[in-house]
Amino acid sequence: MSHPLQVALPVAAQPAVRVRNFTRRFGQTTVLHDLDLDIGRGEFVALLGRSGSGKTTLLRTLAGLDPADGQAVTTPAAKAIVFQDPRLLPWKKVWRNVALGLSGPGVRDRAEAALGEVQLGHRLDAWPATLSGGEAQRVALARALVREPGLLLLDEPFAALDALTRIRMHGLVLALWRTHNPAVLLVTHDVDEAITLADRVLVLDEGRIAAEERIDLPRPRDPDAAFHAIRTRLLGHLGVEAPARRPAPTEGALVAFPSGEMVA
Repeated sequence: MSHPLQVALPVAAQPAVRVRNFTRRFGQTTVLHDLDLDIGRGEFVALLGRSGSGKTTLLRTLAGLDPADGQAVTTPAAKAIVFQDPRLLPWKKVWRNVALGLSGPGVRDRAEAALGEVQLGHRLDAWPATLSGGEAQRVALARALVREPGLLLLDEPFAALDALTRIRMHGLVLALWRTHNPAVLLVTHDVDEAITLADRVLVLDEGRIAAEERIDLPRPRDPDAAFHAIRTRLLGHLGVEAPARRPAPTEGALVAFPSGEMVA
């Protein structure tokens, strides 16, 4: 059984999120056990864990979707969440989906500005059914950021996208994060994605934060030896043995292809 790990920022930092001794039970099942967590203002944190470890339960609590029952959970007043499913209303045009819940003068202008940031200004009056999967997710991201949240929660938002779209979305999210500077909590099953995006990666195991990796690699992050070492440690915390890296072929060496062909 894993042991709880106190995860805290330096005293000088002012956290956007502070959770102390948080426990969540559903009937006889305890999903989160005396959990402590700080996320700094403007910090990008990724949360890994096996299915059933409590990741989504924690995210829903921070989003205010599940009550904290008087426990010590502090979050910014302005929060936004992006799910794996974009959850766009098909009977509202794109800009109205972005502006959902907003009121006052200039709402359309605010929606248009947010869509411009995600490179969809030209789709302002489109219907959701005409969007690609990547476009729909960018609309969901614009809808979150138009509210200028102090905390942005991302619940596996790229899981349903193809590989190339995911890479583009990673770059877009990092650019938007630098511009708006919210605290970010990304829930993901993808270890490489966590290392690519986050300042810190946490591993949740049996309802406790069991491991932490601070990612000090410069961005953009290439899968070099340092990246691979972090990946190996995180996979180990998740109970997965990392596959051995294949050394790069030296000059003049023969390379075998699956067909059996040998090329020098």
